[in-house]
Amino acid sequence: MDLRQLRYFIAVARERNFTRAAEKLHIAQPPLSRQIQLLEEELGVTLISRASRPLRLTDAGKLFLEQALQILGRVEQMK
Repeated sequence: MDLRQLRYFIAVARERNFTRAAEKLHIAQPPLSRQIQLLEEELGVTLISRASRPLRLTDAGKLFLEQALQILGRVEQMK
């Protein structure tokens, strides 16, 4: 897990859409989706329910979002 993956996850969580999140991040959608998939595999949990439109965070995803925001906030404070 790295900070880039946290930023990607936060973007998807906020946009509730992979395509819009990719546009905001200025990257292509397939690599974004792959990074979220790798993150989920590393954590061993599904963070995003892809079956619904707009996308929804799972309970684990909601908790992970809170933690990711705190981590990135702390990183910004350190800078």
